[in-house]
Amino acid sequence: MNEVEDFRNLFPLNITDATSQRIANQIYEGLVKLSQKDLSVVPALAESWTRNEDATVWTFRIRKGVKFHDDECFGGTGRKVKAEDFKWCFDQLCTSDPSNVWFEGTFKGRVKGADEYFQSTKDKKPIEGGVSGIKVLDDHTLEITLSQPFAGFLNMLVIPGCYLFPKESIEKYGVDGLRVKAIGTGAFMLKTVKEGEAVILERNPDYWAKDADGNQLPYLDAVRFSFIKEKKQELLEFQKGNIDMLFRIPTENIGDILSDLDKAKDNAPFELQVSPAINLFYYGFLHPVKPFDDKRVRLAFNHAIDRQKIVDFTLKGDGIPAMYGIVPPVPNFEDKGYNFKGLKGYVFDVDLAKKLFAEAGYPNGKGFPPITLQINSGGGDRNVMIAQVIQSMFKENLNIDINIETLPAVQHWDKIESGQTLFWRSGWISDYPDPESFLTLLSSAHIPAKITDRSFLNTTRFKNAKYDSLFTLANRQIDDKKRYDLYMQADQVQIDEGALMPILYEEIYRLVHRNVKDFDVNAMEYRDVSRVYFIPKEEDKQAK
Repeated sequence: MNEVEDFRNLFPLNITDATSQRIANQIYEGLVKLSQKDLSVVPALAESWTRNEDATVWTFRIRKGVKFHDDECFGGTGRKVKAEDFKWCFDQLCTSDPSNVWFEGTFKGRVKGADEYFQSTKDKKPIEGGVSGIKVLDDHTLEITLSQPFAGFLNMLVIPGCYLFPKESIEKYGVDGLRVKAIGTGAFMLKTVKEGEAVILERNPDYWAKDADGNQLPYLDAVRFSFIKEKKQELLEFQKGNIDMLFRIPTENIGDILSDLDKAKDNAPFELQVSPAINLFYYGFLHPVKPFDDKRVRLAFNHAIDRQKIVDFTLKGDGIPAMYGIVPPVPNFEDKGYNFKGLKGYVFDVDLAKKLFAEAGYPNGKGFPPITLQINSGGGDRNVMIAQVIQSMFKENLNIDINIETLPAVQHWDKIESGQTLFWRSGWISDYPDPESFLTLLSSAHIPAKITDRSFLNTTRFKNAKYDSLFTLANRQIDDKKRYDLYMQADQVQIDEGALMPILYEEIYRLVHRNVKDFDVNAMEYRDVSRVYFIPKEEDKQAK
């Protein structure tokens, strides 16, 4: 497989980008994981679990005989996993440390004693025994008690911050060393890291899982991630057979490829996989700083762009205009009662945009300060094309000039998370299939004390009491229908406030060679290649 952006970090508590997650997900596992086929939560290192009636006490039965990957941190041979390993990892997840970005998005405010333990580690006086709500009942039983009911708790456990890693790896390599050194229990082990060039994973011969016929998993001997930055070159390598799967077809090639596939029918050497994506492409505003501290400016920006035109002409139909809210309109959510059409989203309305701009003190753009739109490189010229079209729309409809600055992805995200960027391109791929994964991005609980402090989730620093109240109430609801209704109300609040600038909801277009099997596409682009395998190509059969 290929990634158009370099990975940032393979240490579970500091995985913040899709590239790192797609690599790490083959190496690490948690209590549960997602099904690559339908995104349902399925057993991983926990073979089973139970919860009490109000979803506050969760008990997990840990598999017996699971081993960590062989590594020098154990003296060469991996040791067996016990429930106390999860206790240790989850205590680390609730520890104040610059390398831990996942506490806020997982156990904070949810697991009993998590907040108190986090504060105690911040004060350098850690509470003895760790987080009180996480208990080891025996070598293979773990109990987690929540401070409030939360029916979606299992979703939290699939994210990278909840991966299992051994204490010995920290002791030997340290957090910095684990950026490029990964020891887990997954189907593949990390073999080679050549940053910017390739990451190679090799088959874990001691992997615990077997298929329905009793065959040892994984089937593949190795997985190679390359880092070709240009989409055209990536497509060429795919066509040569050097890459088995191409994620996201280059915009300029979509029409030709779809036409060729239609003509070839079943004789094409590869197939097209399409899925709506639980993925939002948006622009962010830094709310505490002028001019974006004024919601009229944010709303004017939102009404001044023609999203339909961007999708139809700039992207040649690749995507869905973001006409609703922050939550992508996918069947996974709609089937459970998320009524997207009931939301009043943004419409392209130049007159309204100009009126709002004038009310904010910038009639016909007069007096508006110079603004730079920061975008990240990678993914071909897609980000640049969208930015240039929006730049043109702002000039035509608001009479303002926007500069565009392109940065390498790592530098781009670092500046955003540390509050150094005023206006930026961003995207959010759901960490789990639930609207909460998107709405949590605007919770004020994730805003740090200082604007320069790192904020991984709420990068906009959006703060609204009504939004927070609805979001909190929703999270405490066990009934999904009531929970989704409250989420929708929160979504409408952030729309009315112009919290951010949604551009489009992504769609997934993948090309996969026909000899690759059981590599299901899904709305999260969640990849688990433990069951992927090859069949002989036609030319191989003929040669034999």
